[in-house]
Amino acid sequence: MLEDKISIIPNPVNMILGEGNFNINEQTVVQADPKLTEVVKYFTDLLLPATGFNVEIAELKSDLTKSNTIYLILNEKLSDLTEEGYSLKINQERIVLSAPKPVGIFYGIQTIRQLLPIEIEKKSETSGIEWIIPSVDIKDYPRFSWRGYMLDEGRHFLGKEAVKHILNLMALFKMNVFHWHLTEDQGWRIEIKRYPLLTEVGSKREKTQIGGFLSKKMDATPHEGYYTPEEIQEIISYADKLFIKIIPEIDMPGHSKAALAAYPEFSCTGGPFEVSTTFGIKKDVYCVGKEETFEFLQNILDEIIQLFPSDIIHIGGDEVPKKRWEKCQECQDRMKSEHLETEKELQKYFTKRIKKFLSAHNRRLMGWNQILDDKSTNDIIGHYWIFGKKIITNHLRKGGNVVFSKFGSAYLDYSYKFTSLGKAYQYEPVPKKLQKEYHNNVLGIEATMWTEWVRNIRELDWQTFPRLIAFAETGWIPKEQRNFKSFQTRLEYLHTRLDMLGVYHAQNQEYQPNFFKRLIGFFTIFKEPKRSSLS
Repeated sequence: MLEDKISIIPNPVNMILGEGNFNINEQTVVQADPKLTEVVKYFTDLLLPATGFNVEIAELKSDLTKSNTIYLILNEKLSDLTEEGYSLKINQERIVLSAPKPVGIFYGIQTIRQLLPIEIEKKSETSGIEWIIPSVDIKDYPRFSWRGYMLDEGRHFLGKEAVKHILNLMALFKMNVFHWHLTEDQGWRIEIKRYPLLTEVGSKREKTQIGGFLSKKMDATPHEGYYTPEEIQEIISYADKLFIKIIPEIDMPGHSKAALAAYPEFSCTGGPFEVSTTFGIKKDVYCVGKEETFEFLQNILDEIIQLFPSDIIHIGGDEVPKKRWEKCQECQDRMKSEHLETEKELQKYFTKRIKKFLSAHNRRLMGWNQILDDKSTNDIIGHYWIFGKKIITNHLRKGGNVVFSKFGSAYLDYSYKFTSLGKAYQYEPVPKKLQKEYHNNVLGIEATMWTEWVRNIRELDWQTFPRLIAFAETGWIPKEQRNFKSFQTRLEYLHTRLDMLGVYHAQNQEYQPNFFKRLIGFFTIFKEPKRSSLS
């Protein structure tokens, strides 16, 4: 079988194995289109540490017959591969990597990387290795345009090195969207110049709940941290070079206790509040009755828009208790003046106003599926996680877009007993009852990493890998080509590569537990996951 000789994740859509190998050595030359300067630098920087080869770079010539040459070619006529696709032809004489866009060349390089000996991941020169690449003919392109990973830093701040670590691994597996959850009840993680208390007060908490949602145990260690605009720009620039788009999430009107601890005047009661030290849904949310609340949030979004080039802003919008609004005179007055019958309609009013503001700044609003209803306009991007499948399906049929992150299948914060590797791999985002003509309205799939019980990069890695690799493949290859057995075989080869990259991944006996452990998996969602291989 092909998998016995080579191991690539995501599996290429079309691949034919040839005879022999291409050998990279000190005389190898890279000829590249002038528009690929940064991609070429990425490639040569990838090769240099382990091989010690300062590969010569030359401008692309029309003659593609030179031996010991790697050709990197932009060819718009390959549009049938889509913007992210590529063609890779490797024989004993040369490598020809072609794509309609630079991103396709970048993804082709990730395939070459996985075809090389795993020692290519070492950061120092390694002797005694033949840097050979098997002969293959590959045509490859993704199923979905959105292959994402969400990192929650509101609950636990992990810092820019952890983010860059994740971005590097996303690139290896051809993932292209980093959804950055930056605000929560437990912490505000981005500096807003106009409102300094958001970080002076809102980024710090005195202690943290541990052990699980039902636990009363606390870690008395103070927790804090936030990103400056300069650090945000640094990470955006870093992601750009990896062809990863960063989508910021500023949660509203719920999950806002940290912001209200800093500015209680934008609540219904006026506070005072503290940054939450426990997890779960909090009853204090932004007051929708006050015009000052909208001014506050729009000023924050102004700075977010200036900082992030993304044309999409995620506002959360889920898990919004209405109790405070029911007793708030200003919220009730707002409902009367806007002819709203329920507090649920009041949230729809809130979403509509924020959407109007973002649209005026050429940004699309994205939010969890609770913000959608039958009157939602097509320019809103829904993010499905639980319940409301009918509304989601109707939104798709109307021409709206949806990203899918189903609870229980795409949530990486739970134990492998609840969400095993197999369960993650088998998750199909396109609704069964959705007619084929609307399938293109499904943007794609996103794995979510909530961090109630994740305090450091080791725990982050263990919860994320290898499940994220499963989502990388299912977001890329056609549905009919999915094969969990093949994936498991290829993943076995990948373990050593992950070790070399310093990834603290879960082990086989952990990520694919037996039937009886999976049977009781639901009951583990209330507990902090046990990470035996990290102990």
